[in-house]
Amino acid sequence: MTAHPLRLGVWAPVHGSRAARHDPDEPHDASWARNRALVLEAEALGYDSVLVAQHTVNPYDESRDQLEAWMASAALAAVTRRIEIIAAIKPGLIHPVVLAKMALQIEHVSEGRFGLNLVNAWNRAEFEQAGLPFPAHDERYAYGREWIALVERLLRGERVSFEGRHFRVEDYQLRPAGTYRARPSIYVGGESEPARALVADHGDVWFINGQPLDAVTGLIADLESRPAARGRLRYGLSAFVIARETDAEAEDEFARLLELSRRDEKLRAETRARTDAASVMFAKTDAAAAYHVGTNGGTAAGLVGSYGRVADGIRAFHAAGIALFMLQFQPFEAEMRRFAERVFPRVRA
Repeated sequence: MTAHPLRLGVWAPVHGSRAARHDPDEPHDASWARNRALVLEAEALGYDSVLVAQHTVNPYDESRDQLEAWMASAALAAVTRRIEIIAAIKPGLIHPVVLAKMALQIEHVSEGRFGLNLVNAWNRAEFEQAGLPFPAHDERYAYGREWIALVERLLRGERVSFEGRHFRVEDYQLRPAGTYRARPSIYVGGESEPARALVADHGDVWFINGQPLDAVTGLIADLESRPAARGRLRYGLSAFVIARETDAEAEDEFARLLELSRRDEKLRAETRARTDAASVMFAKTDAAAAYHVGTNGGTAAGLVGSYGRVADGIRAFHAAGIALFMLQFQPFEAEMRRFAERVFPRVRA
């Protein structure tokens, strides 16, 4: 079993539903008020982390609201007391000096509870419609590598002079830094070869999209074979959870959500049209869309079943090396409470 304690987190509903958009039990609500209340409740229930995804517009339905990740994370830092706040960042949207300063400020407000999640953008339209460059997949990772190398030094409070292919910084130092720890945590998402090399060199935690245990075990083994990452990295897993008293009840709820999600096929087709074809996440999830619900792999992680079965699944992933589970639910608030009441005791005994 991993030496790191098991931690349980939630995805903030920054663009509303993560499974089916025609569910009468799930509000079409991505407001600050809902996100604030949900994260405060998650903290009170004992969840360890919240992940705030970054999009400028709703990536699945542009007619619906989208919460801004970094302003919301700063606000969450001020109103929470214990939960870790992880804000996703797409390097192409913001200069590394400005981002590092924002991250240090949220780290200061939260008193050492902040992490940034470096992600390689997949939504071409988000960039192209704003007149921003959207290079090819591997070029975006090359840009992100230079970006995070610069950000990491600034987060540590170093005085930085740097000249690279994309950035030039002269004699720059940010304060306050190092008040609570050396720097905020760095999470990295993505499963392509450039993503693996990037997280091995610069990440603290690798976020893996939801998929079966054997696939996750293989991914962890690959990273642990790399000298830069070996024994240093921690691992996180995204998963959509459906837990009930019995397996049959859970399967019935899964069937309900799957049927509802099929009504979203037009929206999924529009999303695919805006998606970089080289994105590993979408190459996997598109093929499985007819059999799973949720984003970032969703129910492909297999956490669907009785309370005991879901707890057993979490323990098996933890034994394989997953330290942090970033969970999705629907309807979110009710199922988040159910999981805390019925599954927490089984996995934290």
